[in-house]
Amino acid sequence: MSKELLAKFDGDLKLAGYAKRTRQSYVRAVRQLMNFWSCPLEEIEEQQVREYWLHCKDELGWRGATMRISYSGIKFFYAHTFKQDWETLQLLKIKRHVSPPEVLSVDEVRRILPALPTPMNHAFYTAVYTLGLRLGEARHLCPSQINSERMCVSIRDAKGGDRLVPLPETTLAVLRRWWVTHRNPQWIFPAPGRNGRQAGTATQPVSETTVQGALRRTVKKLKISKHVHPHTFRHSYATHMLEAGVPIQHVQRCLGHRSLVTTMIYLHVTSLGESRSREKLNQLMRGVLNPDQDRRL
Repeated sequence: MSKELLAKFDGDLKLAGYAKRTRQSYVRAVRQLMNFWSCPLEEIEEQQVREYWLHCKDELGWRGATMRISYSGIKFFYAHTFKQDWETLQLLKIKRHVSPPEVLSVDEVRRILPALPTPMNHAFYTAVYTLGLRLGEARHLCPSQINSERMCVSIRDAKGGDRLVPLPETTLAVLRRWWVTHRNPQWIFPAPGRNGRQAGTATQPVSETTVQGALRRTVKKLKISKHVHPHTFRHSYATHMLEAGVPIQHVQRCLGHRSLVTTMIYLHVTSLGESRSREKLNQLMRGVLNPDQDRRL
């Protein structure tokens, strides 16, 4: 029965619009609860869920992010898949500590991209940065997602739902130059294979370890002290967009954030937006206030 419940749970999450990775994390959270008590999910009682979370928090020392995944997954399971009206599900409050993300400067991005070891890595991280993609979104990018007439990219099955991202002309040129080297009909970034010559017929996208390793070695070679990983380019994309004066609502849509609050964290990263706001405020007040009044102060 538990196996069927987990399959139904995954289906419920999929229908609710959750991304693949989130579904996997939530299903894992429910399976961990089941394994902890060594009994079927339908036999677990409210007090057991409560004791499990106390154990995870006090004995295992789970941090807020890990507890939040467990709580969200188990709560969804008992709220939608195997419905239980439990007070415990409403009690747990986990304070979300959000620190400003690490971002690269424009000059650092300009240094990293051409220094990447292969044309594939250069094209990959060009797409990640200029389209604001998550690692998985870039890996699974397909030729059919590129619309060169409307100059946009359709991001499918993404966290937060499908979205359209503006496609810069320079990015389109880079992606075209890379894709014609293999012409894989399914993937823009296919797995190259052991000899590096199987990209054209590959049925899987490039692996995470391949692109992550290339970035890690490049950053080390350039002696950049920041902790740079693929998602850093997405953070940098958002920050640079805001610094360029792009409205935050548009940045939100490009990133696929459900809530504007999530996007607003990038306002804490840049001081350029604050200085521009002060400049605009000064211009506005100079136009409103009487210059003669200013001189009397």
